[in-house]
Amino acid sequence: MKKSPLLIVVGILIFLALSLSGAYNKLVTLNQQVDTQWAQVETQYQRRFDLIPNLVKSAEAVMKQERQVFADIADARTRYAGAQTIDEKTGAATQVESALSRLLIIMENYPELKSDQTVNRLMDELAGTENRISVERSRFNDQVTAYNLTVKRFPGSLIASLFGYSQRPLFQAVAGSEAAPAVEFDME
Repeated sequence: MKKSPLLIVVGILIFLALSLSGAYNKLVTLNQQVDTQWAQVETQYQRRFDLIPNLVKSAEAVMKQERQVFADIADARTRYAGAQTIDEKTGAATQVESALSRLLIIMENYPELKSDQTVNRLMDELAGTENRISVERSRFNDQVTAYNLTVKRFPGSLIASLFGYSQRPLFQAVAGSEAAPAVEFDME
């Protein structure tokens, strides 16, 4: 029984088609996982943004002189809502984190705030949300890394370039976010 050259060529073409479709499907899956994980990060950001007005209102009831912190938080929320790219959203989220850090420092220095049960409960919820954000950012970076490795490695790099897939940016903190925020008490 002699195999015809046509059968061998067809077999090779079928193998290549299956390999190509498998590599393409892997890229599609990884790309979607990155998008899904970013949505998880945004879900936690939204939770944070939903908690902030309650915390701010509770704190404002006890402490009226720290209007700038509250204004900064509101401004950062507005920037985030208008952000279009991951980088813009990251910058706005970092601005929120900076304002929240100042608020936390202020709250530590006001005993009447520390004793307020509503503020304490909201602070606990906010701390939990900050932890969730950190976890989701880490998961996002893991997904992006897996995707980027597939896009960079052979033969995935060929398939990625053929279908227009390129590397995705990792979540990175905005420059200067490693410095503790300055807090000034302006007692009017």
